[in-house]
Amino acid sequence: MQMPFAVAVQKCLSNYVTFSGRAQRSEYWWFVLFAGLSSVAAAILDNLLGLTSGIEGDGPIQILVGLALVLPTISVAVRRLHDIDRSGWWILISLIPIIGFLIFLVFACRRGTDGANRFGPDPLRRDDGEAMPGSG
Repeated sequence: MQMPFAVAVQKCLSNYVTFSGRAQRSEYWWFVLFAGLSSVAAAILDNLLGLTSGIEGDGPIQILVGLALVLPTISVAVRRLHDIDRSGWWILISLIPIIGFLIFLVFACRRGTDGANRFGPDPLRRDDGEAMPGSG
């Protein structure tokens, strides 16, 4: 079942240093959208307030937003990797230019493992093992 935008963002921000467990695709992608939109809004605000030193420079608001979102972004990415039964250390593959990003993108787009795996219960299933409506 797809997680609503506000619920996904709230869950990621409240679990900003939780590197255990699993994150379903919708939770991850809604948070990526939120982080991207927040960064764009901060850059626009910096430019409107005249706080940037050129077109390439990051302003103080954008830097603060980036710092505030770095841990929740890493955390939800690790939990997303756990959902496909991969160690969180696979996030380091994104440090390889271009190829690493593409590999991580494929991982982030993959469907999670059915049922519990070594990282926890399936986030798309209820406690009784029954699939949630619309999760198929």
